[in-house]
Amino acid sequence: MPETVGYAEIAAHYRRLILDGTLSPGDTLPSMAQVREEFGVAVTTANRAYRVLKHEGLTLPKAGVGTIVAGPASHSISARVRLHESTGKALDAGETSRILNVGTIGADELVAPRLDVPPGTPVHVRQRLVSRGGAPVHLSSSYYPSYVIAVTPELTEPVSTGGSRELAAERLGVAQGHVLEEVTSRFATDAEKTALGLTARDVIVTQVVRTVLLTDGRVVEVAVKIAGGSTILRWATTLATPQEAEGDATT
Repeated sequence: MPETVGYAEIAAHYRRLILDGTLSPGDTLPSMAQVREEFGVAVTTANRAYRVLKHEGLTLPKAGVGTIVAGPASHSISARVRLHESTGKALDAGETSRILNVGTIGADELVAPRLDVPPGTPVHVRQRLVSRGGAPVHLSSSYYPSYVIAVTPELTEPVSTGGSRELAAERLGVAQGHVLEEVTSRFATDAEKTALGLTARDVIVTQVVRTVLLTDGRVVEVAVKIAGGSTILRWATTLATPQEAEGDATT
C-alpha cells in the first residue's frame, strides 16, 4: 500500500470485507498498530478510518478486545425520527416529558467511545422521564460534548427544549447525517425501577443507545433510553436529505 493512502481508502477496504462477508459479526478487526503497519499511515489516519466504520454502524468498540464487526443492520428509520421530521415534535400525542436532572459528569465506558472521548471526560447530561397518560413510558439520559453546550446553553437548564439535538444541529449550522441505534436487554437498576414505577425484584428492561451524527462526522448527542421489554436489534439511519448531503460535501 502506498504511504499516501488516506483514511477513506482504509475505511473502504474494511467496509468491503464486512459487506462481502469476509469479516463476520463478532470478528475482531486489526489493532491500530496493525493498521498503521499494513497501510503505512499515522495513528490519526487509522483512528479516523475506524471512526468512519463505527459511525456507519459497521463496527463496535468492545472492552478488552478492540474493534469488532457489528451485527446485521436494519435500515428502518425509528418512529421518533420520522415523527420529528414530519411534525417538529419529539413526543407522541398524549406524551409528556419531565426533566429529572441536568449537570456535568465524567463519560462512562458506554458513552465515552460513542462521543469519541476518553472515559472520565466531562460531558453534559440531561435526564428526563417520558410518560403517557400519566404512566411512565421510558427514562432517557442524553449526553452532549462541550461544543454542543457552547452553542446551546439552554441545555444546561432543567426545562424541555422540544428537540435538543435538532436545536444543536441548527445552531452549529450542520445538518444531521445519520443516527445509530443499539438495542439490548438487561436488568433494571433500583433507580430505574423507581423512576419507571417497576415493582418486581428482577426486571428486564430494553436499553436503547442512540448516537446522532452530523453530516460533518461530529457527534451531536448520545442518548440512553430505558424502557420495559426485551429485544436485541441494531440499525443505522440516514437523516440528511440527498440535497443536504450534497450541499455539505461541496461547501
